[in-house]
Amino acid sequence: MKPLENLIVLEFCQYMSGPSAGLRLADLGARVIKIERPDGGDNGRQLAVKDLFIEGNSILFHTINRNKESYVADLKNVVDLEKVKILISKADVLIHNFRPKVMEKLGLGFEEIQELNDKLIYAQISGYGKKGPWKKKPGQDLLLQSISGLTWLSGDRTAPPIPFGLSIADYMCGTHLTQGILAALIKRNKTKTGSLVEVNLLSSLIDFQFEVITTFLNDGGKLPERAAKGNAHAYLSAPYGIYKTLDGYLVVAMENLEYLGKNIDLIEIKNFVKENFSQRDIVMEMLQSHFQQKPTKHWLLLLESAKIWCAGVLNYQQFLNHNGFKVLNMTQEIELSNNKKITTTRCPIRIDGERYFSKKPGPLLGENNIAINQEMIL
Repeated sequence: MKPLENLIVLEFCQYMSGPSAGLRLADLGARVIKIERPDGGDNGRQLAVKDLFIEGNSILFHTINRNKESYVADLKNVVDLEKVKILISKADVLIHNFRPKVMEKLGLGFEEIQELNDKLIYAQISGYGKKGPWKKKPGQDLLLQSISGLTWLSGDRTAPPIPFGLSIADYMCGTHLTQGILAALIKRNKTKTGSLVEVNLLSSLIDFQFEVITTFLNDGGKLPERAAKGNAHAYLSAPYGIYKTLDGYLVVAMENLEYLGKNIDLIEIKNFVKENFSQRDIVMEMLQSHFQQKPTKHWLLLLESAKIWCAGVLNYQQFLNHNGFKVLNMTQEIELSNNKKITTTRCPIRIDGERYFSKKPGPLLGENNIAINQEMIL
């Protein structure tokens, strides 16, 4: 039995942040019902990654909405709204990622919902919170990364701002929402009352950067300074960084310079132990010139035997074909109609040794209306 079985979650969400929270709850056994508008449903259905679509929906939609149901309702239609309120009265969790006040205008804000179901966990995501100059700004991942300072942490010193190559704000916020929901469910078990769980994308990115923001706040307001070349962390000393080898790339994490120098036959870097951070660029350039003389495999054998933290830099072809990836059994197949399949990742959580898989694809728009009406409304 999965830990969240018999839990009913209504997901009034689109794109990535809210659906990622619904995905994790579904992975853990919850019954997640997407409430979608009639004219196209979740906009994520058409959010293509590299123009990859199956059965009219993007592969991304199937991936982040697997194992869910779809219920179509026009929330501005009185009849449909009443049906949705019946569903809410029977649900355990409601998730939405509309802009502030949208649900309230529909009569579905937290206070109104309490009258329908006072044990409901009401969980909402916004872009920037309910107050402030950005409260109406689109809560889009790239915008959030750029506003929050995150783009100044990657790349080398002379590089322009560099964003993550994935939707880190959406996924981090979805994770925080899931954590809040699970905590509220534990509270409900103790108090028999519901809760309002609120997160926003900007706060999630602030929390994600706690290490560097804390350093900035306690370092006289000095901006983080990326290394001249091979930067991997704006506040860490050499050798922490990425280096080109004769045939690829190598990363080296924290290590005493004198010990590192002895093991790679670069004794002179011991002279920089006391002024490592201030002389970081000089040390990293010395290491770069040294590592470039021999292949990655040579350095890995040498460094790993000395228990120095290091790794090769793999691309997806190398990583996904490596036994280190395969042993985790992290992929699964989603089965669509006409024998079509999508290979994707699985839930990373294991409980009592059990891995959680799901072959069920993202639902067709309104696919479950008839069944849900018969079971829960009519």
